[in-house]
Amino acid sequence: MANVLAWLKTLQLHPVADHFTIALLIVAVLIDLAASLAPTRMWLRYMALTLIVLGAVATAASWVTGGKLQPSWVFKAIPPEAKALMHRHAQLGNILMYVFAALAIWRILIQALNFMARTRTIYLIVAVIAVGVISYQGHLGAELVYDYGVGTAPLHVIATPTPALSTGLMNPASIPTVTVPPPASAASSAASSIPSPAQSPPPPATPTATATASKT
Repeated sequence: MANVLAWLKTLQLHPVADHFTIALLIVAVLIDLAASLAPTRMWLRYMALTLIVLGAVATAASWVTGGKLQPSWVFKAIPPEAKALMHRHAQLGNILMYVFAALAIWRILIQALNFMARTRTIYLIVAVIAVGVISYQGHLGAELVYDYGVGTAPLHVIATPTPALSTGLMNPASIPTVTVPPPASAASSAASSIPSPAQSPPPPATPTATATASKT
């Protein structure tokens, strides 16, 4: 079981579940509102019922993937100013999971029982408010990711520094050295300053040439 949980953490399913949650719930409420304007189109009401149930399941998936299946390093390097945002985001997630589970059960009863159909208007008001709250929760999650880098690779690097850097015991001999070649102008000036080899002395005069010169 532990191996399965570790594998699921590597999949990073929380963003995927969040997108399904918000999309399903918003569309479910919008279709239910449209069904109120067209009471004869019963298929709209059944569609809204199906989507609100799927949205409630997706809300539970968001809660699980955001808590139990969240990698542990995510919480290690969160800036102090982001802690309050994450706490509010997680707290809303805990509440909304139960809210949408109750709304799904309420919607099933409205469709199944005649006396519960009288509460349809109240249900729609509560559902619209709940969708607004979950949209705000999604906004908080976007702030955590885009403003503070929560769950991103740069935060992972900060959360897991190398032992040498974290302890300050890096061996200077282990640092690789890089030889930088001199600029072309410096190389040409250095080449021009090298003295040219000395010219070889003229060959000595032969005895025959010396004798001929003395006779003349």
